[in-house]
Amino acid sequence: MGAGFSAFAYSSSNGGPSLLRPTLDDVPESCVSSILMYLDPPEICKLAGLSRTFHGASLADFVWETKLPSNYKTLVKKFLQESPENLSKKQIYARLCETNCFDGGTKQLWLYKSSGKICLSLSYKALKITGIDDRRYWNHISSEESRFHMIAYLQQIWWFEVIGEIEFEFPPDTYSLFFRLQLGKASKRFGRRVCNMDQVHGWNNKPVQFQLSTSNGQRASSECYLHEQGNWFYYKVGEFTVEKLHTQIKIKFSMTQIDCTHTKGGVCLDSVLICPSELRHKLNQSQAVKTNALRSGDSRIHLGLGL
Repeated sequence: MGAGFSAFAYSSSNGGPSLLRPTLDDVPESCVSSILMYLDPPEICKLAGLSRTFHGASLADFVWETKLPSNYKTLVKKFLQESPENLSKKQIYARLCETNCFDGGTKQLWLYKSSGKICLSLSYKALKITGIDDRRYWNHISSEESRFHMIAYLQQIWWFEVIGEIEFEFPPDTYSLFFRLQLGKASKRFGRRVCNMDQVHGWNNKPVQFQLSTSNGQRASSECYLHEQGNWFYYKVGEFTVEKLHTQIKIKFSMTQIDCTHTKGGVCLDSVLICPSELRHKLNQSQAVKTNALRSGDSRIHLGLGL
C-alpha cells in the first residue's frame, strides 16, 4: 500500500496532490531479477549500477545460477575446495572465471566471462613430447606470452611427435581442441617484441598431422602446414560433442610430423586449448590484437582468449 502512495506528494503552493515521476527504485526487485536472468553476465553487471534496486536484483542466486555450467557444484568442490552452499551463485561465477590451476599447475580451467562456458588449457608440460628432455632438441623458455609463463622451443629434430590426454566432466556442448604454436622465437628489444626466424625450417615440406579421439567413440583428424611466422596461432585439431550431463569423457589428441627425410625446427609450443566451438572464430583474431600490442611495447594485455 505504501508503494502505491509513493508516486504522490503534496504541492507546497496549493496543498493539492501532484503526481511525481516514478524512478527505477519503484520497480519491484523481483521483477528486475526476472529480467536480468535473460541477459549476459557483462550486461547484468552494467545494469547493477543503475540503482539500488537493480544492484539488489543483480545479486539474486537464481539470476546467476542460469549462467553457471551444469557441473558447477563439482567444479566448486574440486577447484574452489568449498561447499557450493557456502557461496552465493555470483561469488561462484566470479571465482570460476578466474584461472583455476590443477594437476600440479600444468592444467588450467576458467569460465568464459561473457557466457559462463568452460575453457581448459594444458601446458606443454602436461604432454608427452619426443625428445623434450634433450637440450640438443628442445629448450624450456620463460615467457610472459604464455598462461603458464613457460614455453618449449624446438631447435631441430627429425621425429616430431606431441601426444596428450585429459579426462574431464564437460557440460553438454560442442567443443574444439587447438594447439597453440608459434614459428620463431620471440624476445624483447628496447621494450618491443621481436621474433627470430633463423631456425625456422622444415614445416613447408610436409603438413603436420592432428588427431583427436574420445572415450565415447568420436574421432577427428586434420592436417596443415605451419604458416604463422612470428605470431602465436591456434591450430585446430578437431571437435567433439558432449550430450549427457555429469559424464566423464576422456580425450586423446596428438600432433605429429614424422617424415624423417628432413629435419624441422624453430617452433614454439605453448599449450593445448579446449573451448566451446562457438568461440573458435574469436581465438586468432584476439591473439593478433595481443601480439600487436606486445610489439608496440604494451605489456598490459592479458593473454589467453582475453579472459
